[in-house]
Amino acid sequence: MSRFSDSTEAEKFFSAYDSVLAKWPLPIDTIDVESDYGTTRVNASGPVDGPPVVLLPGGGATSTVWFANVAALARDNRVFAIDPMGEPGRSVVGQKPIRTVDDLMSWLDDVLGTLEVTRTSVVGHGYGALVALAYALHRPKRVGTLVLLDPPSCFAGMRLAYLLHAVPHLVRPTRERMRSLIRWETQKAPLDADWLDLTERGADFPSAKPVVPRRPKGDRWATLSADVTVVFAGESKVHNSSRAANAVGKVLPNAHAVVLTGCSHHMLPMLPAGELDAVLLSALG
Repeated sequence: MSRFSDSTEAEKFFSAYDSVLAKWPLPIDTIDVESDYGTTRVNASGPVDGPPVVLLPGGGATSTVWFANVAALARDNRVFAIDPMGEPGRSVVGQKPIRTVDDLMSWLDDVLGTLEVTRTSVVGHGYGALVALAYALHRPKRVGTLVLLDPPSCFAGMRLAYLLHAVPHLVRPTRERMRSLIRWETQKAPLDADWLDLTERGADFPSAKPVVPRRPKGDRWATLSADVTVVFAGESKVHNSSRAANAVGKVLPNAHAVVLTGCSHHMLPMLPAGELDAVLLSALG
């Protein structure tokens, strides 16, 4: 990490990060949370006494990705957007890397404990949704509302076509492979150019192998006490969203499943921001 931090690639990555973060329409309180796992960067907005909402981004998207949603979310809530440890972003891995799901849960415990968040809403997209679901099961008294945005492998399997496009980047990340994956999955949608540049530059970042929580089985679902909303991208190439939405009702009969038309996995949460914000505010309200 130290070698990367002194490189030209790092300078360009962090410059791109700051460019996207500058798109946030509200003041940002930058918080660095220290723990055995390292230094976790949290970008916070909204009234300090508002109900807390924790935002966990998709893999490689960084906490900056919520720029199109934060104005609505932070109007009445205290929003904490986290750069996941070991992912591209401004969090710095410490002496104790995250290697297991228990480590992942302990890391989030440390972060929320330092932020003095005892009970919160959690919104996660993609890989962040996997982590959010695992945490809501791990700490049921701490998560009151859970919103999962196009969660992969939580309710249905992933499409082979998506895996064939994604695995080469996961095995050997390059900017070209990341760009190709996003452009293919979003059908060349008008994504924010600065965010796309940042995400592609994440391929230069010395990321750790992600720890992926497994899909809950059997009676484990019944222990989930949070109010759950699951939002699927209608054109997602990660999975069949209609089938996944139907699967939600089988394991979580009280959950609210929504399919947003005209968007794909990697377009969220930026597009369609207005429609997604309405769903999020309804779930959080």
